Amino acid sequence: MRAWVVAEPGPMATRPLELVERDVPEPGPGEVLVRVEACGVCRTDLHLAEGDLPPRRPRTTPGHQAVGRVEGTNERVGVAWLRSTCGKCRYCLRGMENLCPHSAYTGWDADGGYAGYLVAPRDYVYPLPEDVPAERLAPLLCAGIIGYRALLRCDLPPGGRLGIYGFGASAHLTAQAAIAQGAVVHAVTRSAASRALALELGAASAGDIPPEPLDSAILFAPVGTLVPPALEALDRGGTLAIAGIHLTDVPVLDYERHLFQERTLRSVTANTRADGRAYLELALAHPPRVTTTLYPFEEADRALTDLANDQVSGAAVLVMS
Repeated sequence: MRAWVVAEPGPMATRPLELVERDVPEPGPGEVLVRVEACGVCRTDLHLAEGDLPPRRPRTTPGHQAVGRVEGTNERVGVAWLRSTCGKCRYCLRGMENLCPHSAYTGWDADGGYAGYLVAPRDYVYPLPEDVPAERLAPLLCAGIIGYRALLRCDLPPGGRLGIYGFGASAHLTAQAAIAQGAVVHAVTRSAASRALALELGAASAGDIPPEPLDSAILFAPVGTLVPPALEALDRGGTLAIAGIHLTDVPVLDYERHLFQERTLRSVTANTRADGRAYLELALAHPPRVTTTLYPFEEADRALTDLANDQVSGAAVLVMS
């Protein structure tokens, strides 16, 4: 099979990805072999390729939003970021498996979906419907699920005012979920295309700063310098959730300007399978508009380069040819 690997982490201009031929992997006990139909391209994949996330193994195949079919049964499934947990630690036992110190991740600890096939533990794949195109399902598996958890973590009150910083794959799905719940959404993004998309999807504004105090905010852009202004834009008692796995350094905070009046700053760490099931049930019952930019499988490096340069509208998706 063909597979992309991270040969030498570095800026996309250095071409860190390499397209190679590999043997089709063999599933172990409790695992399934999945033939990939499409795989979403996530900013986490970019962090891995460029070295912001230290590689956990050499020449790993990225990709953790894979839609495919189980060999032998033809069952359609999704393979997402969370690959396994121990099931025994105190975090797993209290329903916080996303914090399991022994957790493993698709496309980081094990080869992911930028390939013809991948293997995954049966207990960690999600059943998917037959009647939805693979390229529309793929972004739900990370962009949707992580956005859903971030929405829970930011404590958005009913009818509240939500600020979304950065408006890419996850943000455009999260905004729709919040608007459907009655929230007023303000998008903060530099991209003209992303501003236009935010307004098309029902955002009340899209610009450089929110036009009113916010009850809640989610930071999707991996830019630490946005943390102080995002906190300052919160109303009293507001909460900012940082959704990414990687963030550049956060500047010094001023307690009175940024945190006083019971403003809260939270991180978002991966997701639980319960998050995944809840979000997919919601998204399949009330399908969001999934805006995608499609790339042939052979152009995964171009997809990541476009993502690095903020040239992707919505979600980038690799489609197997």
